[in-house]
Amino acid sequence: MTRVWKWNRPVTVREVLEDLQQERSIAYTTVMTVLDNLHQKGWVRREAEGRAYRYEAVSTRAAYAAALMNDAWSQSDNPAAALVAFFGMMSEEQRQALSDAVRIVQGPDPGETTAARTDTTAEGAAEPSADTSAHTSAETPVETGGESSDETAASPDGQDENPASAQGDTGR
Repeated sequence: MTRVWKWNRPVTVREVLEDLQQERSIAYTTVMTVLDNLHQKGWVRREAEGRAYRYEAVSTRAAYAAALMNDAWSQSDNPAAALVAFFGMMSEEQRQALSDAVRIVQGPDPGETTAARTDTTAEGAAEPSADTSAHTSAETPVETGGESSDETAASPDGQDENPASAQGDTGR
């Protein structure tokens, strides 16, 4: 999934293969099998193009990450304590991204001025415009970083679930 998300457009097996081969040796049939498995599980949709298929992610990486976080949080017997522990693990940059995300989802405070909101933003981080504050979290992913170097061509773990729910699915 990492490779499909990285391209951010419908991709062929050959394109994913060539991308992966820059890092390691891998067979065409392996990539084809993984993409077919992802399609069968509902993680990607595919459209025929000649004798090949183009595969496209059904859900964004941000939506997948959000579903994982929601699933983990909902499994806790003490959700408030789990959130406190999670926030304690966050870097200052991550806490600022969280603060920005909450502002986007909630919209501007009715009594708050644009200048006041800008003053509370950490070290030059851009304040969302009025247009983006009306969007839902699904429309406005809060993904701030690029591709992580420790990520590989991920695929879900064998459970036949829709990525939108991601219940119990951890990806590899």
